[in-house]
Amino acid sequence: MHISRPEQPAVRETIHWPALLAAISAITAVGIAIGLGLPLLSVILEKRGVSSTMIGLNSAMAGIAAMAAAPLTTWVAQRLTVVNTMIYAILAAAISALGFYYAEALWMWFPLRIVFHGAITVLFVLSEFWINTAAPPSRRGLVLGIYATVLSLGFAAGPLIFSIVGSEGVLPFAIGSAAILAAAIPILMARHENPQISAAPALPFMRYVFLVPTATAAVFIFGAVESGGLSLFPIYATRTGFTESQGALLLTMIGLGNVLFQIPVGLVADRIHDRRILLSLFALIGLVGSLSLPFLIHDWLLAAVVLLLWGGSVAGLYTVGLAHLGDQLHGADLASANAAFVFCYALGMLVGPQTIGVAMDVAGHSGFAWALAFFFGLYVALTVGRMAFGPKRA
Repeated sequence: MHISRPEQPAVRETIHWPALLAAISAITAVGIAIGLGLPLLSVILEKRGVSSTMIGLNSAMAGIAAMAAAPLTTWVAQRLTVVNTMIYAILAAAISALGFYYAEALWMWFPLRIVFHGAITVLFVLSEFWINTAAPPSRRGLVLGIYATVLSLGFAAGPLIFSIVGSEGVLPFAIGSAAILAAAIPILMARHENPQISAAPALPFMRYVFLVPTATAAVFIFGAVESGGLSLFPIYATRTGFTESQGALLLTMIGLGNVLFQIPVGLVADRIHDRRILLSLFALIGLVGSLSLPFLIHDWLLAAVVLLLWGGSVAGLYTVGLAHLGDQLHGADLASANAAFVFCYALGMLVGPQTIGVAMDVAGHSGFAWALAFFFGLYVALTVGRMAFGPKRA
């Protein structure tokens, strides 16, 4: 598909470090907030006797909030500036994170999820836009590898914090809120690097969703697996015989895999002619890992090794897709494409927890693995089909 690109900024070959640090601080907050919040809230609901289906439904509010916030983010940032929008989002996320502790009734967690994940989505979209504008084309793979590594560190740190402090009392909520607030400092320090969105996007928002379908489908699968996995893996682990702490440490192994693989993945992506091959490989590893999980889960060490490799491959879907967007688009088009990218991630967050929760209610705890395999199988079929029958891509 051809689109006009009225904004063609001068090619920059140096990394803007203040902007890089600001975007990294924002994505660190996103990673910790999601990595700590999803398992923490699910375990608390499980202790209250809430069903897996209802836990999945409440977790899916994250997807609804993100789908609503993503299309509006570029419009808001164009009027308030990127930095101001990010600061307001940080305040909303930090306040709502504490709100979960003080909200007793289950119904109150639904609007809180919407506020919390809507604000997190704004940070997600704008940090992606900022990092892509700060990355020179010749070093985009490296920069996005660093960015994705930090996001993965946040995802890994969240379950690790959870394994240490547990789910009792205000402490885990206070830690999450403080981590989000801390992200404001580097963003304010880099306010003079504020990226500009000076023109309207060339296309309607939904057109960006389908502009690079292999990339947007990849982040949809990533969102479904990551959100559903973080939300329900602690429950899956306890139902297969592990303690709450052991389950959280297994979840940390997935995050550690994300951390170790992202920079190499970003560098390799810059050297692959057809990135669909790399994306297909990641999805195939995810499929095999999911199918093997019921047979490995009773051996903690073996499961930890498999989850380490599995986690790195899954996160590669996000990194490779994001790098491709940065190569193709600029300015307002890039901001809107990043919003569409996060929109598809949010759609995955909506579908993933609910699908996995229902599968666990219907098929028992092994439904967790079968649902994950279903998502990866769909993506393998898509990528193989497009490579075999779709248009050739440079």
